[in-house]
Amino acid sequence: MELATALAGLDAPPWSTVDHAYGPAEDLPGLLRAFAEGGEDAEEALEELYGSIVHQGTVYAASVDAVPYLARIAASGRQTVDALRLLGCLAESEDEYDIEPGAVRAAVTAQLPLLIPLLADEDAAVRQAAGWTVGHTRDTRTALPAVRARLAAETEPAVRAELLTAYGRSDRAGAVAEARALLGPDTPAPMRLAAVFAALNAEEPWRAAHRDAVLGLLPARETARSGYADEHREPLRTIVGILLGRDTDADRESALALLHAALRDERPEVRAEALWAADHACAVSRSAPQRLIPAIAPLAADWAAAQLLGKLGPAAAEAAPVLAELAAQPDDDAADQALAALVLVAPQAAAPLLARALGRRPRAMQCAAGSHAPADTPFPFDPELFAAVRARLAAKALEHPEGCKDCGCSTTRDHNDTAGLVHLLRQWGPRAVEALPELCAILPRFHYAATAITAVVTDTGPKQRQQAATALRAGAQKLSVAQALHDLTGETGPLLAAAEAALSTGVRGCLEGARAVAGLGPAAAPLTPALRTALGRTTDRDTTPEVDADLALALALWQITGETADVIPVLASVFDTSQGRQWFHWTAARAARDIAVLGPAGRPLTTRLQALLDDPAQAPSAVLGLLAIADPADLDHARLAEAALHSAETHADLKGASDALQALGTAALTPEQRNRLTALATGDRRLVISGSDHAMIREDEQLRTALASILDQTG
Repeated sequence: MELATALAGLDAPPWSTVDHAYGPAEDLPGLLRAFAEGGEDAEEALEELYGSIVHQGTVYAASVDAVPYLARIAASGRQTVDALRLLGCLAESEDEYDIEPGAVRAAVTAQLPLLIPLLADEDAAVRQAAGWTVGHTRDTRTALPAVRARLAAETEPAVRAELLTAYGRSDRAGAVAEARALLGPDTPAPMRLAAVFAALNAEEPWRAAHRDAVLGLLPARETARSGYADEHREPLRTIVGILLGRDTDADRESALALLHAALRDERPEVRAEALWAADHACAVSRSAPQRLIPAIAPLAADWAAAQLLGKLGPAAAEAAPVLAELAAQPDDDAADQALAALVLVAPQAAAPLLARALGRRPRAMQCAAGSHAPADTPFPFDPELFAAVRARLAAKALEHPEGCKDCGCSTTRDHNDTAGLVHLLRQWGPRAVEALPELCAILPRFHYAATAITAVVTDTGPKQRQQAATALRAGAQKLSVAQALHDLTGETGPLLAAAEAALSTGVRGCLEGARAVAGLGPAAAPLTPALRTALGRTTDRDTTPEVDADLALALALWQITGETADVIPVLASVFDTSQGRQWFHWTAARAARDIAVLGPAGRPLTTRLQALLDDPAQAPSAVLGLLAIADPADLDHARLAEAALHSAETHADLKGASDALQALGTAALTPEQRNRLTALATGDRRLVISGSDHAMIREDEQLRTALASILDQTG
C-alpha cells in the first residue's frame, strides 16, 4: 500500500468534534502524517500520539478514529513495528473515557484484514509486533485461527513466544495445552517463559515442571525483554505475585519455595531478581517474611537486601549481626544503607554505631529520626549518641549564629540534617534536657526546634522551663513558636498575635492560623472578627486548599463562639462542593471526621453525612461524624458497619475503616460481618498495598493488630 493511499482522507473527518486526552483532536492529522512520513519529526509525533490517544493507558473517542489510519500506515510498510505496537496498546486498553465499552478494541478488530498478513512478514520484528496486536483484539473468529496457524509455522523463538501469548488471550485452554510440551530445557527460553505464563493465566495447578522451568530460566529478565508484554518484564516477580494472588496454602508455599531457591543461587544476577521478587512477596503476603528472612539475611551486603530487611523491621532481627558488621565498615554509602536497616531492625544495636558516624550516615539518621519507623516507637536513648547530637547542634549554632536568620547560608540538606537531630531530641523528651542550650541557640534559624524545646523541659525544674520560655518568647512572631510557648506557659497573647498575622497571609495562613487557635475556645474571642473576615474572603473556592481553609475557619469559629449560624452553611458547602468531584473526596472525608466537635449541634448535616456512606473512600469518616452528631435513635448501626467494612475490603480508607469499626464495636456487627472482619485481620493477604514503600509492611501489621483488637472486644 502506498503511503498516499494509507493517508487518504486524513483531513476529511471532523477531528475537532472528537476528543483525546488534551481536548479536541485537531492535531491528530498532523501527528499521523508526521509519524507516517518517517522524517526527523516522526519520533516526537509518535510520542505525542501515545500521550494523546492512549494517555497512560486511557483511550478516547479520537482513539477510535485514529485506528484505521494507523492500520493502513502499518500495512504500507512505513513505521510498521511502531504502528503495530501503538495499535496493540489501543486494543489492550480497558480504561475507556467517554466512549462505548470496547469501542477501541472493536475498531482494531475491524482492521484485521490489514493486520493478519503481517503475521507472515519477512521481518521477524514485524511478525512479533503483529502477534502482539492481533492477540490483543481477543477475536476468536478471525484472529485466533490466524494466530494458531502462524504459531505452527513460525520458527523464530521470540515470535513464537509472542504468538503463544496471543493464543492465550483468546483461548486459554488451547494455549495451555500447547504449552505443556514446551516446559523442558530443550525449548528455547522465550518459549519456555511464555509456556509458564500460559499455565498461570489458565489457572493450571503449579507443578514441579513449572518450578524447574522457571529456575532453569533464571536470570530471566533478558528473556522477558524479548517480548512485548509489560506484565512479563519482571518474570520472577510476576510469577510469584500470581501464585500468591491465588491465596491458597499450596500456591503460597510454591511461590515462597521458588523464591527461597532463587535467593540461594550462587549467581548475583539471579539473587538480584529474587530480591526484587521477595520485596514484592513480603509486601503482599503476611507469611512471606518469616519464610524468606533466613535466605535474605546472608545477602545483607546487597543494597536491595538491606533495604528489604529494614522494611521488615524487628521481624528481621536475625539479620542484625550481619547488618552491624557491615555498618561498622568505612565505606560510607554501603555502611549507611546497612546502618539504616539496622536502625529499623535492631535500634538498640544501631545507636552507638550511629553516634560514631553522625553526619556521615544520612539514611540511617533519617530512619532514626522517625521517617521510616513507627511514630509511637521512639529511637532508643543512648548517652553516646546524645552527646554526638549535642555536639553537632552546637556546631550548627556556630555556623548560623543569632542574627543570620535570612542569610541564606543553609541548604535543604542542612535543614534535613538539623530536623533529624531535633526530632531525636523531641523523641527523647526530658532525658534530653541537657540539650536545651543547643536547641535554644538554633531556634532563631530552625523554628521547628520549638516543639523539641517544650518536649525536653516537660516535668523538669523551673530554671529549665524559664530558659525555654525566654527563648520561645523571643521567636514567638512565628506561629509554630507561639504555639509551643502557649503549650509550655499557657500564654495566649503571642499566639493570638501570630495567628492574626497568619490569617492575613493567604489560604495557607488561614488554614494554619485557624487550626492554631481553635483549641483555645472562648479565649480566642478577640480573633473572631479576623476569622470571619478570612472566611468571607473573595477568592475562587474551586480548589482543595481553599475548601480546606474554609473548613478550618468554620470549625475554629464554632469552638470559639459556640454559634452555628455562620458555621453550618459553610460546612454544608464543603460537602456540596465535593459531590461528583473526585479531587474533593478526601476534603469531604476530613470534614466528616472533623465536624465531630460540633456534637448534636451538627445534626443539620446528618443527611449530607449519610450520603457519603456509599463512597468507600468517605464512608469511614462519615461513620465517625454520624456517631458524634446524629440522634442515636436514627442510626442504623449495621448499615454503618457495612459501610466501614466495605471501605476496608476495597482498600479505600483502611485506617479510617479501622477507627470507625473500633468506634462502632463488635456489637454493631452481624455474624456475617464478623466473619468478614476476621478474614481481614487473619488472612495472609496484606491490606495496605499503597502508600510509602518503606511503610506499607509496618502499616499493615499495625492495621492487623487494630482489627484483631476489635474482634477481641467480644472476648
